[in-house]
Amino acid sequence: MGPSFGEVIAILFAIITPALLVFYFAKRWFTLKEKRLDLDARLAAEKAAQYVARSGELEQRLETLERIVTDRLHALVREVDSLAIADRAQPRKDLA
Repeated sequence: MGPSFGEVIAILFAIITPALLVFYFAKRWFTLKEKRLDLDARLAAEKAAQYVARSGELEQRLETLERIVTDRLHALVREVDSLAIADRAQPRKDLA
């Protein structure tokens, strides 16, 4: 004679209950992991936006420095050229 109806129910309950508990806790654990990943992604995106903003600010500062250096270089070249032109325009006394 096989197992009685009560025994079958008890065996099913002993198998299904732990399986349901494992499924429930696994689902909650994966949901928590998903939320953490989402939060990490948002934080990474925010940091990336801050780096982009900082990068743009640094580019502007670099452009300003390049403009200052370039303008001063051009002014220096013009000054040297004007001195050379003025020097050529004056007669030299030591050659006469």
